[in-house]
Amino acid sequence: MTHTAPVPANPAPALSADARRVVAWSTAGFTLMFAVWLMFAILGLPIRKELGLSDAQFALLTAIPVLTGSLLRLPAGIWADRYGGKKVFIANTLLTAAFSLALAFVKTDGAGSYNLLLVLALGVGLAGVSFAVGNAWIAQWVPAARQGLALGTFGAGNAGASITKLLAPALIGVVPLGLLIPGGWQFVPFVFSLTLLVCAALTAALTPADVATPGTRTLADWLRPLAQAQVWRFGLYYVVFFGAYVALSLFLPKYYVDHYGVPLAEAGLLTALFIFPASLLRPVGGYLSDRFGPRSVTVVAFAMMLLGLLFLTRELPLVPFMLLTTVVGLGMGVGKASTYTLVAQWHPGQMGTVGGLVGLLGGLGGFFLPLIFAALKPTLGAQAAFIVLLALTGLTTAVFIGSMMRLRALGRQPNFA
Repeated sequence: MTHTAPVPANPAPALSADARRVVAWSTAGFTLMFAVWLMFAILGLPIRKELGLSDAQFALLTAIPVLTGSLLRLPAGIWADRYGGKKVFIANTLLTAAFSLALAFVKTDGAGSYNLLLVLALGVGLAGVSFAVGNAWIAQWVPAARQGLALGTFGAGNAGASITKLLAPALIGVVPLGLLIPGGWQFVPFVFSLTLLVCAALTAALTPADVATPGTRTLADWLRPLAQAQVWRFGLYYVVFFGAYVALSLFLPKYYVDHYGVPLAEAGLLTALFIFPASLLRPVGGYLSDRFGPRSVTVVAFAMMLLGLLFLTRELPLVPFMLLTTVVGLGMGVGKASTYTLVAQWHPGQMGTVGGLVGLLGGLGGFFLPLIFAALKPTLGAQAAFIVLLALTGLTTAVFIGSMMRLRALGRQPNFA
């Protein structure tokens, strides 16, 4: 049974120095982890050329890390709630570094190369788990009335995807093949693995120790919120705002190269123009959600996405296409923050569990949507991705508005789902 979320009556308390360090270092770590999580969107293009991959094989390779990073978000969030966000965040970073380093030394000259890449991509996908862990860690230190902005700031780490899009094409050509350190596309995961190790060390040294929590809650207590339909609706919203964001981050570089014939470096730059607003507006979305209520902010986010996607279903010149993807990104950035503000307000103290499930569902959207794009391209044409996203966004908007109307009819707070 759902409950009515309280509206804060008192001014939000200031963050402690420890809370600020947790927000700062979790955001830095998540930014780097997100860059690693989606690096196959760029690395997959030279790999496709080396191995002669089909569109379906390429889509699977780029999407497979999203599967790991999605399915493990719920248990990782529970572990962070139970054992402490700092411990789990650092462990997550070290495991991701190990798989990234292994990827840097993989050989792609044998018959089993593609299957080995898929296995290592699953391991690299652990980077995506950091989102659920970081949310739980921040919720342990930041007062509820300030969590919209804090979680939005943390979520802006999605901009890490632009690190890959901007730097990876250049890094691929920095180190020639045949040296002691990996060259070509393998230099990218090599650099990322070393950077992750440094990040883990700094996070361990510069953030406060986890606060011990009572161990009286059973697994059933942790999982009880998952029986609420409302929690699954939050997950559906996040499929649109985050899952579609991940899917487009993976899809757009290849689309720019194949459809507009631009070089890989330019394709990365154009994709970054979508990623930046979809990520950097997340703190703004969190602030607006704290100020005006997350439900009204979410309505605006849906409207922006529908507007942009409606025109993207048509063939467009490069510049209008790029501008419209930016509009869609703006809606995604605001909507990601407002959705997690809803989670924080309705389920205080359960961000690891509820936020983990919401992140799991959103991440699964990021895994399945690129595969759906590839499967429907022969039927719907080059704009299949945008047709699918328009239909999904329209359906989800209808669910959201229907929920709002039901709550108003029941006399509950109209600003909350």
